[in-house]
Amino acid sequence: MGLGPRPTARGLLLLLLCATAAAGDAHGEHRTDYDREALLGGQEEVDEYVKLSPEEQHKRLKSIIKKIDSDSDGFLTESELSAWIQMSFKHYAMQEAKQQFVEYDKNSDGAVSWDEYNIQMYDRVIDFDENTALDDAEEESFRQLHLKDKKRFEKANQDSDPALNLEEFIAFEHPEEVDYMKEFVIQEALEEHDKNGDGFVSLEEFLGDYRRDPAANEDPEWILVEKDRFLNDYDKDTDGRLDPQELLSWVVPNNQGIAQEEALHLIDEMDLDSDRKLSEAEILENQDLFLTSEATDYGRQLHDEYFYHDEL
Repeated sequence: MGLGPRPTARGLLLLLLCATAAAGDAHGEHRTDYDREALLGGQEEVDEYVKLSPEEQHKRLKSIIKKIDSDSDGFLTESELSAWIQMSFKHYAMQEAKQQFVEYDKNSDGAVSWDEYNIQMYDRVIDFDENTALDDAEEESFRQLHLKDKKRFEKANQDSDPALNLEEFIAFEHPEEVDYMKEFVIQEALEEHDKNGDGFVSLEEFLGDYRRDPAANEDPEWILVEKDRFLNDYDKDTDGRLDPQELLSWVVPNNQGIAQEEALHLIDEMDLDSDRKLSEAEILENQDLFLTSEATDYGRQLHDEYFYHDEL
């Protein structure tokens, strides 16, 4: 359909977070059974969760609530919950990248080379000619993605060593989290979507290859949704096109929006006195709901000292 940047390996974690947020709230229902089964972190972490006594769960949850309450007024607001969830997203994304770094560093020399990246991803070293297109459409599409990955790999590298150290590898895997990579993210998106080369993305370019069926009286529902996103979510200055900064809000996964939606959901479900904030008592009264939400990463934070330890 041509809508949105094509995902690569670096974005899988954030895309999964987006997908689970959507799946969890499908048809207006928060599927706690689905959350527990799919998102607690694998069978090993599910087993660990079950092993915790109710008293220990209670203790660790109270510690997490205290940390979320950044102004220490005894209540969790939408902004405090949203900030905590965003911090959790980033923490686990960084942890995932650190684990990947060890897996990709085949010779354990503390750096990941381009060859090592290829071997981990494709079981072999792949080298495409930048100037020679392939006849097969699928192979050419893969060549283009592979060349983009190589450009991002080279951009992430900031020293004379062609291999990436841990910090550079994190920049490669999560360029949206690193300031010096954001310009590259923008330019990559412009190369893909700015067809007329004016430095902006118009609504037509945003919609990609879509053309209305001449026999149809109106656009299909998904196009109406995409047009609404363009006009109300991304085109902040309402000039009918996305400038580089507006483009960044489109191509980078919007964890802030996901976090805000989850924070509002929790308040809607758990706020017993309708003051639009949550007390410790209200959370403990609805402990199961809180433990199957992104506020605790579906209970995972109860097993991570980074979150429940006295000093964060």
